[in-house]
Amino acid sequence: MSGHGTDKVRVPVPSGTVVPERLRALLEETAPFVERFAAARWRIYLVGGTVRDALVGRPGGAPLDGMDLDLDLTTDAPPDAIKAIASDLADALWLQGERFGTIGFSRNGRRFEVTTHRAEAYDAGSRKPDVRFGDDVAADLSRRDFTVNAMALSLPDLELVDPFDGLGDLMERRILRTPMAPEESFSDDPLRMLRAARFIAGYGLAPAPGLAKAVASMRERLGIVAPERIRDELDKLVTLPDPSVGLSFVVDTGLAAQFLPELPALALEQDPVHRHKDVLAHTIAVVGKTRPDKVLRLAALFHDVGKPRTRAYGPGGVSFHHHDVVGARMARARMTELRYPQAVTDDVARLVELHLRFHTYAMGWTDSALRRYARDAGDLLGRLNDLTRADCTTRDERKVKELERRMDELEERLEALAEREALDAIRPELDGVEVMARLGIPPGPDVGRALEFLLELRLEDGILGTEEAGRRLDEWWRQAHPPGRPGG
Repeated sequence: MSGHGTDKVRVPVPSGTVVPERLRALLEETAPFVERFAAARWRIYLVGGTVRDALVGRPGGAPLDGMDLDLDLTTDAPPDAIKAIASDLADALWLQGERFGTIGFSRNGRRFEVTTHRAEAYDAGSRKPDVRFGDDVAADLSRRDFTVNAMALSLPDLELVDPFDGLGDLMERRILRTPMAPEESFSDDPLRMLRAARFIAGYGLAPAPGLAKAVASMRERLGIVAPERIRDELDKLVTLPDPSVGLSFVVDTGLAAQFLPELPALALEQDPVHRHKDVLAHTIAVVGKTRPDKVLRLAALFHDVGKPRTRAYGPGGVSFHHHDVVGARMARARMTELRYPQAVTDDVARLVELHLRFHTYAMGWTDSALRRYARDAGDLLGRLNDLTRADCTTRDERKVKELERRMDELEERLEALAEREALDAIRPELDGVEVMARLGIPPGPDVGRALEFLLELRLEDGILGTEEAGRRLDEWWRQAHPPGRPGG
């Protein structure tokens, strides 16, 4: 094991220096069941990210794990004892993790997870940990992913157990380090290799010597991790304030090739349009420019993945025709493999498919074009506009300002049109029943064709009113079914 001894660092208590408000709040919330553990002669500790963020927060922003989320605790009490104590105080109790030593419960709107001290490791080729319980908090901490998470705060006395000097790594040395040798830590749970990218980017930490090398040499072991766990960790990475360094880390170490091979493939593609040495650099820049909305960030990540398959050379140089359509299919396939919910997959694929739409109207936007743009984007319209703005990563200030001007104009015109028309609910002005009554036809394909005509009319000319829409429908019907023609 690596580390700096097993000394405990005393945190100020109420009788001395003022306790930070975030710790005082935690003391109050945990007091009822901490007293029960103490009465039964069990020790209990806040642990991991809860301690890290309670003590220091995250430089430059809110805590990554959030003080409003679950509280993680560890104890030398066995699962049966935890369950007995929690059941008397909990508003709700869940036992799905009991065989791994974890009892979950909620109290006053807060979720708690209490886990018996343990040591766990993945067997070669297995996705499930082999769990063994223990009674030593320092041994439990040695099995944690990184030293910055290998800290425990005993309750109620607020004694910090920091056997690997995670506080020093976080606040002074600014490095990401594993309590054990990185090869051993990553073997225990290969998902930690991807999690490293999140902490490097989220906390501004540099990987300790040997950490990146261990990831590169062990990257194929990520294959034993369930796709759902990889997906959840990817979501946490891409929704950081700026995930750029983390995305570069997973590409540079070869880890991305194990779960998102479309990303490193972009490094091979020259991109003269954006003047980056490759499409990968452009993609990472676009992700960093978008707001940390999961769907938007994933769309930014996938928006150019179709370029390698569509690259062509012609008199004008390199082109990537239809990379939006190809990329949408590729994004859908990859997200399906990662077990994304269908709705999220559909939204991301749609944004990728539409991300060039703005540029097809270079000659100007008619009201009809605006309606079609809004109809095709639907409730993704705001995200699509955000992605379009972020997709401009050129250093040419003139081009940047011109794009911003055109986008501002587009959004202003959309807003003005929306005040006159229901752009968020564009539909034919007559429904199917009204069509059948007006034309005297039964249910069938003709009704569908009539509704398609009315929708096209609505998109092209806007709101006409039911009478005018009906008159044009009659005219369309007469032209399609002249007297004497079979079916007319």
